Amino acid sequence: MTLTPPTEDDIRKGGFSTPWDAPMIPPFPFRFRNAEILTVYWRTDPAAMAFLLPPPLRPEGDIACCHIYKMNDTDWLGPYAEANVMFGASFGARQGAYSPYLVLSSDVGVTHGREIHGQPKKLGKPTLEARGDLFVGTVERNGIDVLTATLPYKQRPCDPARLKPHFDFATNLNLKAIDHIDGTPAIRQLTSRRLSDVVVHECWEGPCTVELRANAQMPIFRLPVLEPLQGFYWRADFTLVPGEIIHDYLKVAP
Repeated sequence: MTLTPPTEDDIRKGGFSTPWDAPMIPPFPFRFRNAEILTVYWRTDPAAMAFLLPPPLRPEGDIACCHIYKMNDTDWLGPYAEANVMFGASFGARQGAYSPYLVLSSDVGVTHGREIHGQPKKLGKPTLEARGDLFVGTVERNGIDVLTATLPYKQRPCDPARLKPHFDFATNLNLKAIDHIDGTPAIRQLTSRRLSDVVVHECWEGPCTVELRANAQMPIFRLPVLEPLQGFYWRADFTLVPGEIIHDYLKVAP
């Protein structure tokens, strides 16, 4: 493929990313293949959920979860790891899950998630591995394991429909906040997205454990573990596609 410098019209188009000759941001859609996921649920404090939630989103229930992904084969990004902490939230009649914290091992994934989706992604080291008869997922930031989750290794196969017993985590709600270079607000939005073409190859269920450690730069501990609930190990393919703007703070009169 021959590179040609961008025109002004090219720069104005959607999907443009710098540096133009080796762009950072992948264009939609891109495919994730053979992703391994450890999903763990725990009961937490509803007041803690409300504290983290931007208005006018509303908290739903008292359950939080974390997905720890081992992304084995991803367009553009290659293999990497990701962790997404979520809890139930709603906007009007729209039900979904809000993500207060995300950790990735990929600079491309961090940049894409923050600039396009508005997800609060930070660089870190999530891991997912089998240690004998136990799945162990960890989320490291600043040399601290801020979350450790465990699940028995493949004891109870289950229907993938059981993966979302508490809230629809497939509908991800995010707060997108970007300023102009002079410090004035450029984007203040609530965004929503769903994964597409999801194919679950296997799914296993069991009792889980969740341990949180304090870290001022990744304060997952703000969602305390009052009771660990069930966990799932699953393996899937899916596609990341464009989402939508569901609320624009700058277009709504205060």
